[in-house]
Amino acid sequence: MTGPGGTDGAAGPVVVARGLRVGYGDVAVCGPVDLALAPGEVLAVVGPNGSGKSTVLKTVLGRLDALGGIVEVLERPVDERERAFRARVAGVGDDDAYFPGLSVREHLVLLARGHGVDQAGTVVDEVMAMFGITSRADAAPTELSSGQRRRLLLATAFVRPRDVLVLDEPEQRLDPGTRRLVADLIAAEAARGVAVLLATHDPEVAARTGARGLLVGEDACTDVARDDLAGVLAAVR
Repeated sequence: MTGPGGTDGAAGPVVVARGLRVGYGDVAVCGPVDLALAPGEVLAVVGPNGSGKSTVLKTVLGRLDALGGIVEVLERPVDERERAFRARVAGVGDDDAYFPGLSVREHLVLLARGHGVDQAGTVVDEVMAMFGITSRADAAPTELSSGQRRRLLLATAFVRPRDVLVLDEPEQRLDPGTRRLVADLIAAEAARGVAVLLATHDPEVAARTGARGLLVGEDACTDVARDDLAGVLAAVR
């Protein structure tokens, strides 16, 4: 791991799923998932609303237990309780979660320091500027607009060290310009060697990040080539 983002150049896949079944209780929400994601790659999990995209990502992050099959991150079974896992895997879901009583900047500094980031304040200031929320540094998250809260949530992943970045529909509640900015930031993460797993409905996000795809279906999950991804996204929207 090299600094706030980037890997040490490992060649093999850092996220692997084989016959992975995801869902709630004992009910699977989609077909078995097979994937292998290497450092520097972007994989977009796509499909209609309700197809199970978020459930796949939550299971990879260890926020949901797998119903069956295998899922490994950084060559180990997923366990978000492990300090080593949390130190190298950053994720953003589809829900807002903030520390009560802290300002935007305080929230991000606490996260950065908690993950051992050197010069946490400087890193936080850079990330806030990157996401256009510097002017709201002293505001409480509850005082932000919906789009600003989404940018804050995304910023929480970028102030942490990370070899694997998992983002659930990062384009949610963002204006077109900010969507393009976030897509370009994701592409830059991959260029530094971070493995990025994301769910998206947005063809432009997929194209700008250079993602290949995994189409989630009720009975099966299918690999989608990079050149075919825009057409698949258009068909499932």
